[in-house]
Amino acid sequence: MYNLKPETFNFKSVKGISMRQLDEHYKLYVGYVSKLNEIWNIPYLPSNYNDSNPTYSKMRSLKLGETYALNGTKLHNLYFQNMTNGNNTPYGPVLNAITKQFSTLDNFISYITNVGLSMRGWAILTIDSIDNKFHIIGSDLHDTGSVWLSYPILVMDVYEHAYFMDFGTDRKKYINTFIQNINWAILNQRFQKYISLMKSMSMNRQNTCPFGFY
Repeated sequence: MYNLKPETFNFKSVKGISMRQLDEHYKLYVGYVSKLNEIWNIPYLPSNYNDSNPTYSKMRSLKLGETYALNGTKLHNLYFQNMTNGNNTPYGPVLNAITKQFSTLDNFISYITNVGLSMRGWAILTIDSIDNKFHIIGSDLHDTGSVWLSYPILVMDVYEHAYFMDFGTDRKKYINTFIQNINWAILNQRFQKYISLMKSMSMNRQNTCPFGFY
């Protein structure tokens, strides 16, 4: 039996976003975890899926619900982690890598802000395995725009439910507030974990990674 538990976060550490907004957002996240447990605990009985087809069927509905709940759980975990309990001053290896690729921190902030303004769901700074470089990915839904074998460093929720109670239609003000709350310690931890993983893989192949993060 699956019984995943929602993570807990110190919302008191967030500045500029109300506790009511954060608590209501957290309830949605808890709902994704609950639905994921429900889906994963459904036993597979062949007789229940005799109608399987890609237009409408029980299996199609189940699989679409599964990826939506699973990605909703993971993305909210990452989002709440990288905006709570933070050292909000940019620093460290991840900052150096960001400024190296995007020229300046301001360029990076402008880029992710505009991605956030153009998407309906998420803006995600990720390192992709195909080139070992940063990419800012836009996603309209939890499971639309997802990228396989890509390592998320910074996750920003831009669904209306993330900000509407506090900011109304002023999404840009919300994004600016979110950026001020980025936990750079978490970003550095994720970045270093990716580097360690790549080093380990490189050593196992007796080769070095050519893309310049280390």
